[in-house]
Amino acid sequence: MTAGKLFVVSAPSGAGKTTLLKRVMAKIPGLSFSVSHTTRSPRPGEKNGIDYHFITQAEFLEMIDHGLFLEHAVVHGNLYGTSQAAIDRQRMAGVDVILDIDVQGASIVRRSRQLEATHIFISPPSLRELEKRLRGRGTESEEMIALRLANARSELQAVNEYEYLVINDQLEETIDLLSSIIVAERARAHRFPSGQPIGDIITS
Repeated sequence: MTAGKLFVVSAPSGAGKTTLLKRVMAKIPGLSFSVSHTTRSPRPGEKNGIDYHFITQAEFLEMIDHGLFLEHAVVHGNLYGTSQAAIDRQRMAGVDVILDIDVQGASIVRRSRQLEATHIFISPPSLRELEKRLRGRGTESEEMIALRLANARSELQAVNEYEYLVINDQLEETIDLLSSIIVAERARAHRFPSGQPIGDIITS
């Protein structure tokens, strides 16, 4: 079986990445979401094992000690990490994996060279629009909004390290663009848009 591809997707908090990825994954077959581990508390509506694996800091540090993470980083004061074994299981099943991580984690994956990946950066149209979206959540304190905007300015400096830059302005257009990138990457790997390998079908 052909191993699945890894798509590393990064975006500033509030850029609309979660909504975008959910819509794209509902549209394109053969995609699976990598569920990261984190020490932060669940937000309203989030479920353990679906949105994140919510674990204690002691558990997280033990996983680091055992070398179980493909990457891990501190983001907004919380620990986040990606299980190497989980990624391997998904890819070996022939599924393309969406890895939703920040620019720190993406840089670690890029430098490690353990896995070939396509790196995609999702950007808001502007920092002013990002601030509007963050305030629209109604869940962020002024201090947290300021922190997220400061981090966004820093993260936007890393866009040139990504193969693709997608501006999330009009949602439907952005869904089409991100879907097209995934389908094009599958074609480069000699696979159908569905993700199935083409194999020898064109010569038979």
